[in-house]
Amino acid sequence: MKKITAGAAAAILAVLAAVLEHGRTGSLSESAEAFAAAVIALGVVGLAVSLPGVTLRGAVAGGLFTTAGILTWTATHHPIVIWAALFVEVVVFAIWGRPWLRTLRGLPGLGGAWLGLSYWVFGVLGALFVMRAGHFTVAAQRLAYLGVFTLAVLAVVASTRKDQRKDLSVGMAAAILVGIGALLYFGAGSLFDEFHAIPDNASARVMRNRFWGGPGLFYHPNSLAGLVVIAAVRVGFDRAFAAWQRLGVAVVAALVLSISDSRTGFVFATAAAFAHAAVVLLRRWTARSGRDAVDGSDDLDRPGRSGLVAVAMPFVVLAAVFTIGGGSTFLFRDRFTDGGNDVTSGRTDTWRQVWVDWEHAGWAEKTFGDARTSRAVVHRDDDGAPKEGPRRDLNTDNAAVGAFRRGGVLGAVGFLIGVALLLWHALRALWQSVVLRRPDVRHPAVWFTVAAAAAVPTIMTEDWVIGGTNGAIWLVLLAGEVRSKQHAGSAAIVPGQSPSTEPAEGRQGATA
Repeated sequence: MKKITAGAAAAILAVLAAVLEHGRTGSLSESAEAFAAAVIALGVVGLAVSLPGVTLRGAVAGGLFTTAGILTWTATHHPIVIWAALFVEVVVFAIWGRPWLRTLRGLPGLGGAWLGLSYWVFGVLGALFVMRAGHFTVAAQRLAYLGVFTLAVLAVVASTRKDQRKDLSVGMAAAILVGIGALLYFGAGSLFDEFHAIPDNASARVMRNRFWGGPGLFYHPNSLAGLVVIAAVRVGFDRAFAAWQRLGVAVVAALVLSISDSRTGFVFATAAAFAHAAVVLLRRWTARSGRDAVDGSDDLDRPGRSGLVAVAMPFVVLAAVFTIGGGSTFLFRDRFTDGGNDVTSGRTDTWRQVWVDWEHAGWAEKTFGDARTSRAVVHRDDDGAPKEGPRRDLNTDNAAVGAFRRGGVLGAVGFLIGVALLLWHALRALWQSVVLRRPDVRHPAVWFTVAAAAAVPTIMTEDWVIGGTNGAIWLVLLAGEVRSKQHAGSAAIVPGQSPSTEPAEGRQGATA
């Protein structure tokens, strides 16, 4: 009965999208395209809700962060809406993060905590030390941001400790897929068009050829691409999910990467494909050498052709995006200047301005970060706006530069510590089993190792790994790291021991 009801609701929504598009354009062909796009969008939502192992806390946490990220582009001119979403996060995470003090003591050992929190701590101090008009307002706003994201970390740690059998990252991935489905549905009217609906934003006006969503729900194409890649990594690289679910998320990834025209998303996916192949092959080799323990939760126990198909699938997705999806044209395009050769789309100019501002700053801002605005946005003359201004608020679009801008020299140090810890927790077991030849190590889930390694190249062009309101990717990495760190101390399966007989549905993200 539930399936019939859900099917009827989906049919009504698909027809509604077609009717609305026909009313807007008066074209039967456009309404048919909107109907097809709506079916795809609802299919993505159906895929999300079908995933086994989804927990309420994981879904809510992932949903809140995904919603907050979308609102930064949908409600750009209504910041009160964004702050309202952050307030909901505060209430929910404060309840889930108890006991706060006990949980807080474990944060220095997490790379995700350093990445997402340290620059806010230093930024608050910097705003207090700089005696400038409005600095107390900047400090207060940064303190509010610090509170939101600290509570988020506490909630993830406390929830994982409360029930180690449950994996929050599954619910987060499901919530991300629901968010992607919503964007596809709201943008159904222009999904298959050459030019798409865009938000009322200066940067969006020069990128109408990229998919942003639709009226009422927009998201930056790069962020959209990042979300689909992290969801594809979480679901696609875990054999606890059914084959059709893993294939389905691969198809969704190919579609979204193609319509978003995101170079950073393509790099993220490429790095994930190579990291997955390397991890699987290395662990299969160590397992056959009798130096590793395999419990069958990933692709490691797949024999012959089946295992090769699992390794090859991400490369098939990349090939489809590069050919059918038009990747061969958008990967090297200068988006903002005609006939230009700046494939970074102005990012290098922004990074240069960050350095110039730092050189002219006082000791407090050099040490603790720029204190002129709460998010330490960058202003430069050649930002594409009219010469008379006003100047555009630019993000650094580089996690390392972003931590340096917001937290100064100390923020950069905190960022490096965070990256080192995250990678250590993701790759330590591989190092111990392959290099040190230890047979007793317990590996984190393959998806987490792949996600952490693949996120490193994206540091150069996105702020994904340092969290913020657009921090869904950071949140998934954090959840994987917390679970990995807790499982690292548990007993490993020794060679010759029978693998786990626990059903796949009960071991989401299990270690191998």
